[in-house]
Amino acid sequence: MKHSIKRQMMVVFLGLMICLVAALFIINIRFLEPYYIDDKKTQFIEMYEALDQAVSNGALKSGNASGELAYLAEKNNISFLVEDHSGRFYTNVHDKEQLKNQLLGYLLNQAQKNSRVLESTDKYQITQSWSPWNQTDYIEMWGKFGDGSQFLIRSPLESIKESAAISNRFLLLIGSVLLLLSVISVWYFSRRLTDPILELAELSEKMADLDFDAKYTSGGSNEIGELGANFNRMSEKLESTISELKSANNRLLKDIEQKEKLEEMRNDFLGNVSHELKTPIALIQGYAEGLKEGVNEDEQSREFYCDVIMDEAVKMNQMVKNLLALNQLEFGDEDIVFERFDLTELVKGVLKSMEILAQQEGISVIFRQEEPVYVWADEFKAEQVVRNYVSNAFHHAKQEKVVEVKIRTEEGKARVTVFNTGTPIADSDIRHIWEKFYKADKAHTREYGGNGIGLSIVKAIMESFHQKYGVNNYDNGVEFWFELDVQ
Repeated sequence: MKHSIKRQMMVVFLGLMICLVAALFIINIRFLEPYYIDDKKTQFIEMYEALDQAVSNGALKSGNASGELAYLAEKNNISFLVEDHSGRFYTNVHDKEQLKNQLLGYLLNQAQKNSRVLESTDKYQITQSWSPWNQTDYIEMWGKFGDGSQFLIRSPLESIKESAAISNRFLLLIGSVLLLLSVISVWYFSRRLTDPILELAELSEKMADLDFDAKYTSGGSNEIGELGANFNRMSEKLESTISELKSANNRLLKDIEQKEKLEEMRNDFLGNVSHELKTPIALIQGYAEGLKEGVNEDEQSREFYCDVIMDEAVKMNQMVKNLLALNQLEFGDEDIVFERFDLTELVKGVLKSMEILAQQEGISVIFRQEEPVYVWADEFKAEQVVRNYVSNAFHHAKQEKVVEVKIRTEEGKARVTVFNTGTPIADSDIRHIWEKFYKADKAHTREYGGNGIGLSIVKAIMESFHQKYGVNNYDNGVEFWFELDVQ
């Protein structure tokens, strides 16, 4: 990113380092030589005092101080020449003629014409001059000692310039190395700082999309680590709050719809119960009367009569259970708790529990979804929908006897489809299949014990979720589907 914190940190810190090295380099070029010259003046004064003491106590003539003076001069790269009253010269160089000529020039006031005076007292004068013999600049000090002896002290300025040049080159080299190390250090530490920030930005974006699975994982005990921990707590709170809001919103919608449908559904329920129970009750009554009157005396016939009565009783019991469940859904007597769960695992669980039935019917079940798909709904009721669809597909699978379950996700919705090979549903029946007790194939439905309530339960559950559901016909089979919110 053009304006990323990492980029800004690198630009700022590298800019500071470059400015610092450049400032040191400029200061070195501008002020190092004057500083050396000023320091050389201090060395000259120290040499002057040592020579003055040696002259005043006669140590220079006796040679007692020559070793110390030579060491001091050599340490500071100084040449000196002293002329006493008798015209005798004392020096630390082999060729003293150049020093004698330079001293004579000062005494005759000739050397000062091309010199720049750095410091002047009544005892000595320090100058910067150009030597035509060596073609180089010198720092020179000349004057008289307390006893009247004359002296000249000099040091080449070229050594000072060379030292300054070496210092500048060294500073440039060190500055380059420091810049390289700074680039690496700034990049490393800026990454350590910005990576958690980028993770928090990505986490906030996912939270804005209502994805609460993402968590801050970088940790740390600093301010960013504490902020990440707060993000995780906020994510958990938001997930819980949204779940409560969805449940509350769903209850509100149900209350509004319930007032309009209550009376109609009560009447419809009583009519359906009386209609659907009429046939099995009549069968049970007829076969029971036959047993009582001894219509068939043989044991096999009596067992058949008993089996019919028990079978009809089981069907009535299952019908009543389904009607009660449907009644609860339609009347809104049961709270629906919205929660976030993995739809893939739910479908796998349903198919696993129905493996025996698939084997008994010789049905091939296909479900290839592996990635988790998280949705919002009442997990128990969503399982009822899947189980009804799959059970319905098992009972109506023909020809190749294949049942295929798929999950597709798009535009914030997860669509579950259950397809079974077989005969398509007639167009005249499609609009009625969601109605209670409607049976498109009455003979086949009676054969496996269906009562026409399963799809009505699906309808009631999906409408309680306020989600879409439906059925599609294909040349080789039928596909039932429903949708749930991903976010």
